[in-house]
Amino acid sequence: MIWGASGHARVVADIVRLNNQYELAGFVDNTPSAPNRFLNHTVYHDLEALRAVRDDGVASVIVAVGDCNARMRLGETAVDLGFALVSAIHPCAIVASDASIGAGTVVAAGAVLNPGCSIGANVIVNTGATVDHDCRIADGVHIGPGVHLGGWVTVGRATWLGIGAIVKDRIAVGEGGIVGAGSVVLSDIPDGVVAWGVP
Repeated sequence: MIWGASGHARVVADIVRLNNQYELAGFVDNTPSAPNRFLNHTVYHDLEALRAVRDDGVASVIVAVGDCNARMRLGETAVDLGFALVSAIHPCAIVASDASIGAGTVVAAGAVLNPGCSIGANVIVNTGATVDHDCRIADGVHIGPGVHLGGWVTVGRATWLGIGAIVKDRIAVGEGGIVGAGSVVLSDIPDGVVAWGVP
């Protein structure tokens, strides 16, 4: 089951299809504008319907929502409902043998996770992003398409790194922040800060 029925859910559904590891049972989306069908599958709109699907034998959920805090909240709800959070790793991603990846994380096409890196739960490592050696990525982070993190970078919980951002090695980016698209980060960023620019 994929929680979400929009652009990122389409990406996650394609990863699931390519991996042929899970059978897609449908989508969950309780927003008012959610469709009744998405990618030729049923969209379930409330928790009662989700409980019924669980009782019918669906055991796993991937949360496919871009917003960091919403993704973590929905992941917690799924676990509270008795589902297991599973990860989706695109077959064209490169993942080091000792990389650690938390439950519910999505690693998109062309992403690279180098040796010694640790990726938390409910993280998105988006298309073509690179996470170099020994990085520490906390839960709920969204690493946008084409982001490049040098070695030993740490990124705090629920932080969004915008498309094409570059973070120099040994930098700490705090939790709950945003790094703007195309930014070059050369010094540490505190919690809750919106940072952008070159540098």
